[in-house]
Amino acid sequence: MNAVTLSPNPPTRKDEAWRYSDLEAVAAIWPTPAPVRIDVAAGDSVRHYLLQDAGDGAAAVHDYVITIADGARCDFHVLNVGGRLGRVTFTVTIGSNAHFELNGAIIGSRDQTLEIVTSVTHEKPDSTSGQTIRSILAERAVGSYLGSVNVARDAQRTDAFQSIKAMLLDRTATANAKPELEIFADDVKCAHGATVGELDRKALFYMASRGMDPATAKTLLLKAFVAGVFDHVADEAVKDELEAAALAKLGALV
Repeated sequence: MNAVTLSPNPPTRKDEAWRYSDLEAVAAIWPTPAPVRIDVAAGDSVRHYLLQDAGDGAAAVHDYVITIADGARCDFHVLNVGGRLGRVTFTVTIGSNAHFELNGAIIGSRDQTLEIVTSVTHEKPDSTSGQTIRSILAERAVGSYLGSVNVARDAQRTDAFQSIKAMLLDRTATANAKPELEIFADDVKCAHGATVGELDRKALFYMASRGMDPATAKTLLLKAFVAGVFDHVADEAVKDELEAAALAKLGALV
């Protein structure tokens, strides 16, 4: 799956990476901006973050093309909460003894379509990657994660995982999760898992029995659900910004 579309024409449902998108919103802003390119030099370690908080009714598409050289590392944190359409894509190529880490949260409501789409290629031996995505969706929101991990024939001893969990606050909300593995090497450790669920009614009842109002109880449970996504943000100011934006969005949902 290629996360970056270079066609001069707007995408259609036939394009797998756009299957669940809001194509009307995409067409209104097509062509989208050129991808942001990040090249991590050998031995370097970099950290990036994105707060996607477009205004009501707007469409925002952020594409990243990341190349991680031998012995390098790239950590990326994403909070995707804004706009009619909010789409973030990553096309990543990883060298030997290198690592890519993506931690992302999607929090949507009303008629929003929020997406994270990834294509991570392990080209050389002894590389690692991890992708952790958490989604909270209310009303008629659509939240999607489409992610492929591609292991080349020479990329022996690759270690990669994808962890996707979604929480639906209303039965009218939709969570799409499509993790994929394409492996050509024979000495690898790759895993993926995806779950979709609802708030724990027993936990809500317990908290109510202790005098906690329903909105506070729901907010605490939802905060705990996404909290781990931002645990390893090294910059405290960035961490505070992401957590504050997430809490503000959660507060609007409950």
